[in-house]
Parts: sequence; structure tokens; C-alpha cells
Amino acid sequence: MPGENYPGDRIVSLVEELEALIEEAKPPFGKNAQFKVIEADVFYNILDEIRMSYPDEWQKSRRILKERDELLASANAQADSIIADAQQQALTIAGEQEIVRLAQQQADDIRDRAQQYERETRYAAEDYAEQVFSHLEENLKSLTNTVARCRQQLNEGANNTQNGAW
Repeated sequence: MPGENYPGDRIVSLVEELEALIEEAKPPFGKNAQFKVIEADVFYNILDEIRMSYPDEWQKSRRILKERDELLASANAQADSIIADAQQQALTIAGEQEIVRLAQQQADDIRDRAQQYERETRYAAEDYAEQVFSHLEENLKSLTNTVARCRQQLNEGANNTQNGAW
């Protein structure tokens, strides 16, 4: 939809501004175009704007996704370890097929439970991220409405002052 803003649009715009700043910069003393002179203050101001554009919710979402990945890796490692232990124990205890079959079945059950846990954790993390983004969207809408009301009041105040009333 035209005019629709997506998360990160401001950051993308600022990065493009940095690229333009570098592209438009002139090489010093007509030297190699590999080296260019840019105004450090302008560059740092844009970087500061980029940093300020990252909402706390994005940071929280990134932390949750990182924790989810670590948890999934840990669950997989634990499942692999349990499976390896179960397989080793089954082979060490006896070579009978029934014991080996039971150990493999148990290992498969453990892997299935670990995979189910992985799916549930992923879905929970995605649901939480969706909630965070929905909350952020609601806050932004509320803030936009507040700004619009304040501007309207400011304009009404300005109109009243022009008409001689205060």
C-alpha cells in the first residue's frame, strides 16, 4: 500500500543517506576516488539517528530470538547426547536385537519430544515477537494521534490569537 511505513524504513532511509554522503564526497586534492573527504559531524549525526531509530521492542525481539536459537541448539545437543548415550549403552549391554530396537525406539521418542519442544519454543517466540510488534504498532498509532491532537490545538490557538482572542 502506498504511504505505508514498515519497521526499519527510517533506518533504511538513513543508510541510503550515508551511502549518498559517501558517493557525493570528493576525493582530496583530486587524488584517487578510493579516498574521500566527508564531514564527520554529518556522518556521526546520521549514525546517531540510526541508533535512535532502533526501538526497544526490536532489541527485545532479537534477544528472544537469540535465546530461542540457543535453547533449540541446547535441546538438540541434549537430544543428540541422550541418543548417543542410549545407543552406546544398548550396544555395550548386549547385542540382542530386541534391546537395540528398544534403545532405538527410546532414542526416536526422545528426538521426537525434542523436536516437538523445538517447534513449541519457536512458535512461542514468534507469537511473543508478534505481540511485541503489535504493541509497538499500537504505541506508534497512539503517539501519532496525540501529535495530531496537539498540532490541532496549536493551530486552533494560533487562529484564536489572530482573531484577537487568547
